[in-house]
Order: sequence, then structure tokens, then C-alpha cells
Amino acid sequence: MKITILTTFPEMFDSVLSASILGRAAEAGLIQVRPVDIRPYSLCKHKNTDDYPYGGGAGMLMLAQPIADAMKDVCGENFTGKRIYMSPRGIPLTQSVARELAGEQELVILCGHYEGVDQRALDKYIDLELSIGDYVLTGGEIAAMVLTDCVSRLIPGVLGSEESPVDESFSIEGLLEYPQYTRPRVFEDVEVPEVLLNGDHAKIAAWRREQAVLTTAVRRPDMLKKANLTQKEKRELAEKGFQNE
Repeated sequence: MKITILTTFPEMFDSVLSASILGRAAEAGLIQVRPVDIRPYSLCKHKNTDDYPYGGGAGMLMLAQPIADAMKDVCGENFTGKRIYMSPRGIPLTQSVARELAGEQELVILCGHYEGVDQRALDKYIDLELSIGDYVLTGGEIAAMVLTDCVSRLIPGVLGSEESPVDESFSIEGLLEYPQYTRPRVFEDVEVPEVLLNGDHAKIAAWRREQAVLTTAVRRPDMLKKANLTQKEKRELAEKGFQNE
């Protein structure tokens, strides 16, 4: 997958894109992530990318022209991917949205700054507005990093294990992930659950499923309505006082 990030602060991405899993995936050719500076596209004398908003108001607004020219340049004539603007007014970024985007050949992510972006640029050059949460950041760069990481890890081969992006929180079952343990067997007088040590894979799977359902009920009860629960699991939750309808 090719991901191009349009930003006025490309230096913010250097360490993020070169480290850990994303760095290894890029070296292996599984993903290609490129931050592109919007400033050189500005036709203003001082290469500024912002100006005062019409109608007044606090702060500055990103100009349409540099964004439009940057989009035209990086997309070319045969672009078939998605052009995304990271914005607090966008639809929420969820695991299902990330899965859909992971199926694209190419993504272009626009990072807003200041008080936002001239609406004309968004109307013509953006296919999807995405939000990573109900809060406001100083710019879209951190949000773009979140989206890049979230989508990249779903590309086959990036995580190494093909089961990793399936058997986790917000998987296709709609549940949070079960608790996990590693060595030592006893840590500060707390032992690893015995079921995980007996080698019975069926019992381990059943325990993990039970724990995933219970964890979701306790921490994110709002997810239960869409979770893929059996009738038995629904009855057991109701007996424990959890509402799942």
C-alpha cells in the first residue's frame, strides 16, 4: 500500500515511520509512506499556507490553493484510492473503517492545521473526513500517524502473524480482547490462570472467549449490542446484571 501524507510539518513523521513495525514493513516493501510538504506548492510570496477567514473569527485558515495543487501532483490523473482529511467533525475511525481502507491500493491523508481548511478544497479534493476522537488537536499530523498505523498493521505480512489483526480487540466478533499472560508463572504472588497451562486448546479457547465477553461487558457495555454473542452468553450476562439488548 502507498500512503501519502500532505502536511506543513513533514519532519514530525521521521521517527514514527522509521521505527518498529512500520519501519520494518517499509523496508520489506509492504507499505510505502511518504510525507509531502504542502508549503512549496503555495503561490504566495512567502510560501504561507494560511490566511484570515472570511467573516472573522479567531485563528487562521489553511488556503485551498496549496492543498489543491499538492493533491493534483501526488494523485496524478489515474488515482483510484481514497483522499482523507483528518478532522474532529469526520466520521469516527473504527476497526471496520480501517479494514475497508486497508483494501485500497493508495491513500492520501491531508493534515489540517490552525482553525481548519478552506471548505472549497475539502469539497473538491477530499473523499472522506475521519476523526480519531471527540477532541481537538493542534494539527492533523498525530491523527494521520494513528490512521497510518491502524491501517498499515492490517496489510498482510506487516505483523508477521496473520492471526494477530483478527484475534484482538474490535475484531469481527465485536469484543474486546481477553487478558493475556507471559512468564514468569507467578509474579508478585499472582499466578497465571491454570487453564492456560494445561495444553487443552479447546478449554483455552473457551476461557478466552468467556473473558473477552466479560471484559467487554465491564469496560465497554455499549459494544454488546453489536457483538456476535450466543444465546447462552446473553443469558449468562443477564444473570450477572449486564444488559445486552
